[in-house]
Amino acid sequence: MASAYHNCIAWVEQHMLSCPSKKLMHLDCPGCGLQRSTVALLKGDLQTSWHFYPPTLFIIATVVFLLLHLVFKFRYGAAAVKYLYIVATIVILMNYIYKIFTNQLI
Repeated sequence: MASAYHNCIAWVEQHMLSCPSKKLMHLDCPGCGLQRSTVALLKGDLQTSWHFYPPTLFIIATVVFLLLHLVFKFRYGAAAVKYLYIVATIVILMNYIYKIFTNQLI
């Protein structure tokens, strides 16, 4: 079972999508690093995942809570999803602004 899991991760690593923004304009987009971060997270490497793309954890938390809300119909779930989405968006923007000011876009 573990071998199949590792084979699946290896397959995903070999078939990652390229970023059109980086390919055409040679600049990172606000989502650059999400795939590598997710793969690192699947490998259990939280530190590397955070280094590649900090918003990954916030995006995953939002999606997981959304799915749980759709199944269990939490009383204030819609509002919570809205706030989680806003927090994830703010973290994405802060990460991109940080990349701009530290010259990490290229």
